[in-house]
Amino acid sequence: MSKEMDDLENRINQLKSELVRIAELTGLNSHDTISCSQKLDELIIVYQKHLQNKNNNIPVLA
Repeated sequence: MSKEMDDLENRINQLKSELVRIAELTGLNSHDTISCSQKLDELIIVYQKHLQNKNNNIPVLA
């Protein structure tokens, strides 16, 4: 896996932990929890797009 993908995975995992911590401290509906959740969603979308592009560039063997 590429360094960029590894970095994205690490950041996603960090944000997951941060989201849980923030939610425990401020509640599920707090502005901070929702903001962190949105950042996590954005990173997950970027990661999925990278995976999709990688999979679409694999040559098909006949």
